Amino acid sequence: MPNLNEIAGRFTQALIPLLPYLLGIGDAAADEVGRRMSAAAWEQIRALWKRLCLRRSVEPVAQAVVASPDNPALREALREEIARALAEDDSLQKEILRLIQSEVIQQVLAKRGGRIRDVVQEAEGGPTIQQIQASEDSNIEGVRQVRRR
Repeated sequence: MPNLNEIAGRFTQALIPLLPYLLGIGDAAADEVGRRMSAAAWEQIRALWKRLCLRRSVEPVAQAVVASPDNPALREALREEIARALAEDDSLQKEILRLIQSEVIQQVLAKRGGRIRDVVQEAEGGPTIQQIQASEDSNIEGVRQVRRR
C-alpha cells in the first residue's frame, strides 16, 4: 500500500505554487498557468482540486497557505487535509499517485542476431512508453508489456 503521507506531501508541494490560480486569485490566472503547464495537465489538476475541495476543510486551509506561504505549519496542515482525503477516497489516491509518478520507459531490444523470449514487463502509474524492437536478423518471441492504471 502506498504511503499516503508521502503521496500527500509530494502532491501538496506541487500544488502550493498553483493555489492562487486554483483559488481564482489574480486577474491573469489562466494566462499564467498556460505558460507553466499544458492545458491537459492544468485540467487534470483542476479536476483533482475540485474533488479535494469536496472536503470543507481543504479550501480554507489552502487560502491560509496562499495568505502566508512561508508558514510551515499551514503547509503541513494542508498536507494533512490532503492525506485525510486520500485515505477516504481510493480513486482520488490513485489519480494523484498517477499524476506525481515519473515516466516509465520499458524496452525490449534485440540486435545482431539476438534472441529474446518470454519476457513480461508491467508498468503502473505515470506516463509509460513501452517498445519492442528487433533488428539485424534478431528474434523476439513471447513478450508481454502490461500497462496497469
